[in-house]
Amino acid sequence: MARNQPSEIMKKRSEKQQDLDKLKTELAKVSTVILSTFQGITVEDDTKLRRAVQAAGGKYKVVKNTLAERAGAGTPAENLLKNLSGTNSIAYTMADPVALAKALTKVAKDVPAFQFKSGVVEGRVISIKEIQQLASLPSKDELIGKIMFLLNAPAQRIAMALNALPRNLAVTVSEAIKANKFGSGGDGAAPSAEPAPVAQ
Repeated sequence: MARNQPSEIMKKRSEKQQDLDKLKTELAKVSTVILSTFQGITVEDDTKLRRAVQAAGGKYKVVKNTLAERAGAGTPAENLLKNLSGTNSIAYTMADPVALAKALTKVAKDVPAFQFKSGVVEGRVISIKEIQQLASLPSKDELIGKIMFLLNAPAQRIAMALNALPRNLAVTVSEAIKANKFGSGGDGAAPSAEPAPVAQ
């Protein structure tokens, strides 16, 4: 059996270092990381999982325990990724933590092989129960939609009132003319113009 050449070994080390540096850079920027296990997951379910995380604005990686711990050092995920054991994967996002938690919770319900272990949000380690509670909250997009509805509802009513104003004003003027509201003395005759003063 042929042994690995020194150049091949150096290349593998270089690739590992690049993977480490890339993951460390990404973990330093994110606010939310969710740790999970996926023992026995099928290729089809793994594909669904990755697509769900991507749709939620996050990233998903299967990680080696030593690499994850080294990458997490000095980042908000440091305490989460210490002393890992077993098979692990991480999902993380720089966007909406609720959207990520919702996506992963749905996958966990559909795929028994995928299970939460723990997570970190804004530097605080959270439990499986807290991840599920996070998933029950309205997402950022849902909150924005509700706020916009509340802001736009009064504006719509004002717009409808303004649109109806010319028509209502015309009706009011028409009724006033019929009732001789613009006449003098109530006899319907228009007031006569005063004669112009004669120059001296």
